[in-house]
Amino acid sequence: MARQQSSNFILTRNIEDYMKPIKVGLLGIGTVGSGTFNVLKRNQEEIMRRAGRSIEITMVADLNIERARELTNGECEVVSDGNLVVNHPDIDIVIELIGGYGIAKDLVLKAIAQGKHVVTANKALLATHGNEIFQAAQDKGVMVAFEAAVAGGIPIIKSLREGLTANRIQWIAGIINGTTNFILSEMRDKGLDFDVALKQAQALGYAEADPTFDIEGIDAAHKATIMASIAYGIPMQFDKAHVEGITKLEATDIRYAEQLGYRIKLLGITKRTNKGIELRVHPTLIPTRRLIANVEGAMNAVLVQGDAVGATLYYGKGAGAEPTASAVIADLVDITRLATADPEHRVPHLAFQPNAISDLPILPMSEIVTSYYLRMHVADQAGVLADVTRILADTSISIDAMLQKEPAEGETQTDIIILTHQTQEKHIVAAIAKIEALSSVFGTVTKLRLEELS
Repeated sequence: MARQQSSNFILTRNIEDYMKPIKVGLLGIGTVGSGTFNVLKRNQEEIMRRAGRSIEITMVADLNIERARELTNGECEVVSDGNLVVNHPDIDIVIELIGGYGIAKDLVLKAIAQGKHVVTANKALLATHGNEIFQAAQDKGVMVAFEAAVAGGIPIIKSLREGLTANRIQWIAGIINGTTNFILSEMRDKGLDFDVALKQAQALGYAEADPTFDIEGIDAAHKATIMASIAYGIPMQFDKAHVEGITKLEATDIRYAEQLGYRIKLLGITKRTNKGIELRVHPTLIPTRRLIANVEGAMNAVLVQGDAVGATLYYGKGAGAEPTASAVIADLVDITRLATADPEHRVPHLAFQPNAISDLPILPMSEIVTSYYLRMHVADQAGVLADVTRILADTSISIDAMLQKEPAEGETQTDIIILTHQTQEKHIVAAIAKIEALSSVFGTVTKLRLEELS
């Protein structure tokens, strides 16, 4: 009889705990933080019906206390010290929207140590310190959710971790930085040079005052690193990613690419090969007929190739207050649903079981295989093209297409554009060095990579 009463007490207590609201602490109430607060409040009833419990932000930490109080309208406690949030005994989940590697990392690890689940949109933190953070979370039996860290409101993380779990992912190619995509769209549509398009992006709020992380490809590389880890079950290895931005891209090459049936996009690419994993970010020619080539403005798109499902495309807003908030709140709902589940029965952080993480190497750029676009400025004289094609042939590089511009009247120099078939990067680099050494070739050869994505 006593045992029966004890069982009933435990059952009753569990039901009471289940009915209690999930209490959330928010670190940083900037653009995404305020969007999260507003969407959660606006859609509270719908979210509760999905989660089974109400989810409430009860505490906010932000250095600008007055602004935070104004944004929350006095509906929760506001503090300036994030430590007060992560150490508060009543907080179940901590949302980290501070950004960067410093205080954000310290607070995330402290929250995990306190047994709290974490939701973060911090791709830089995960790409550089994710291995340490996930290990700490596994040891403590808590979850770290990060849907908002890649492609804003597009549910690409959940798709890779769960929806495509039956597949052997072969490659991923993504337009995962809206700032650079907007700039490239303006350069193509209006014939603008890079510097002019960047200033326009800044004036419209698409680019930061300091746009370095975006235009140099670093932001996209953080996101590509995260997707590669989930796709192949490998550790985060941002330091091994090849990263090129769009700062050196010329409007001339965008025009030539169009004439040849291609568009140039900054792509984050990761591929599984027999030798290892390719992980790279750089401007890339894509056939105009591909859907992803027609993603314009500040939009994002990710193309995933699985062996069973084939190609799937994920498209939407990659940034902004409410699109990103959509992903943050989806993570809150997932954690709420799974909070009482045995940690071993939850979806692993990197999709694969922790003891099954692979040691597949990230290939050096010299070993990657792709096609190439080459533009060279040459003397308008007989034999130049023959010299160039002979160098390519001697390096076992075959030509797919070629465009030779007629020189303007009175000019003695012209451009030759060559598209190659697939070859190793080290071979194309060797061939370019020989081409640039020709007396009939002026300046450096412009090299861009080309992906068919078929």
